[in-house]
Amino acid sequence: MPLFRNTASSEKFNANAVLPYELRLKDIEMAMQDVYDFFYDVNSFLVKKGMQRLDDMLRPAIMSGVLSDMLTASLARHSRVLVENQYFNGHPDLVVRGCYADNAVRAGTDGIEIKTTRKTGGAVDTHGARDQWMCVFVYDIDTETEPASERLPMSFTEVYLGHVAVGDFRRNPRGELGTRTATLHREGIQKLRSAWVYRL
Repeated sequence: MPLFRNTASSEKFNANAVLPYELRLKDIEMAMQDVYDFFYDVNSFLVKKGMQRLDDMLRPAIMSGVLSDMLTASLARHSRVLVENQYFNGHPDLVVRGCYADNAVRAGTDGIEIKTTRKTGGAVDTHGARDQWMCVFVYDIDTETEPASERLPMSFTEVYLGHVAVGDFRRNPRGELGTRTATLHREGIQKLRSAWVYRL
C-alpha cells in the first residue's frame, strides 16, 4: 500500500497571528511541508525495504528532538532575518542574523525558541524560565492503526508562537538525578495558546 503524502493546510493558519522578526505564515507552512516531505521520502524508502516507518522506530523524546532540529533548520532557510544559533545547545534556537558574533550565543534574547510536543495545547518542558519568543509545534503520530502499513503520516495539529516571560512559568520538582525544568503555568499556557498560528 503506497504511503500518503501529508500537506500543510493553508486554510488552517491564523491570518491575524502577530509574528516577530519579519516571520511570515508562509515560512512556517513551508517548514512544516519540508518535514512532511522528508518523512514521506524516508518512509517510502524504508517501507520498500520491508522496514518500519521512521515514525514507528524513534522513541518519543528522540522524535521530538529530530522534529525541533528540522523545523529550526527549515525556518532559518525560509526566514528573511532569522538564522540557526551556531552555539551548540544555545538559546534561542533561531537568532536574528548579525545580532550576535558569528550568529552564536549561549543565552540570547533576540530570536525564537522552537519546541515540539505531542501534548495537545502546547504544554512543554523547558530548561529554564526566561523572557522569550517561544514557538511550539504540536504533532500527532498514528501508533494504533493495524496493519501498520495503513497508518496515517505524522501530522502537525497545532502551532503556537508567542512571547512569554519568566513570571509565566512554574518550576518543576527535580529528583536526585533529574534535570531542573520549567513549564508554563495555567495563565502562561493560556497566554501562549491565545497566540495560535495553526490549528487543525
